Amino acid sequence: MSLAEETRAAVRARPFLYDALRAGVVNYAAAARTLDVGEDDAVTAALRRYADELTAPTPFDGSASVSMRSGLGPADGESEALFHLAGTAYGPGGSSTGVLATGDVDARLLEEVLGRLRTADVACQVAAAADDALLVLVSRRDGPTAVRVVEAAVGRSV
Repeated sequence: MSLAEETRAAVRARPFLYDALRAGVVNYAAAARTLDVGEDDAVTAALRRYADELTAPTPFDGSASVSMRSGLGPADGESEALFHLAGTAYGPGGSSTGVLATGDVDARLLEEVLGRLRTADVACQVAAAADDALLVLVSRRDGPTAVRVVEAAVGRSV
């Protein structure tokens, strides 16, 4: 594998670096030092070339409504479940708060939401996206922050 291929593989293994390259906000020399795939100057040059080939992030062009639902968790009644994951139904019957985005949503938006929750220091208990819905479950006290996070993600580029 060439140095350029190794550099690209190392970047793809670090989504934060891939996103930073796409956004044009990388200190190439510092990034090269963290990758440890070859001589720093050569890796720096490979990073610059790779960044030139990447497309800039595109704005979220969908629309979605965001709502908050309290009292969610693993549900006994499957008929009221908001979603199923690995044999567990999630819906009414718990102490968590769910933030539901419906409309034109997808896994990329879920990725954005999870990243924003992480940087807001909000622990996500369960997360899912399917068809036209995205749901994250957080603790009751983190519910209002999670709503703001999801609303901001829906209104921003992803």
